[in-house]
Amino acid sequence: MNFIDLILTVCTLANPAVCEEQRLPYSTAGSLRQCMFSAPPAIAQWSQEHPARRVVRWRCAWPGSEEKDI
Repeated sequence: MNFIDLILTVCTLANPAVCEEQRLPYSTAGSLRQCMFSAPPAIAQWSQEHPARRVVRWRCAWPGSEEKDI
């Protein structure tokens, strides 16, 4: 199993212009491409757990390969 970061860009429903990235650790047996195809159920679960936010974009990345700017 590989751990991959599932990076969601989420916006608030109350103010759709307010967006941020959420990084979720995601385990997969494959590549980044396979992550892209297998991630939708994890995204749906996150969306159900965060009803005040909407996922507008997502991608997969190796941990540490896309560090957030501080």
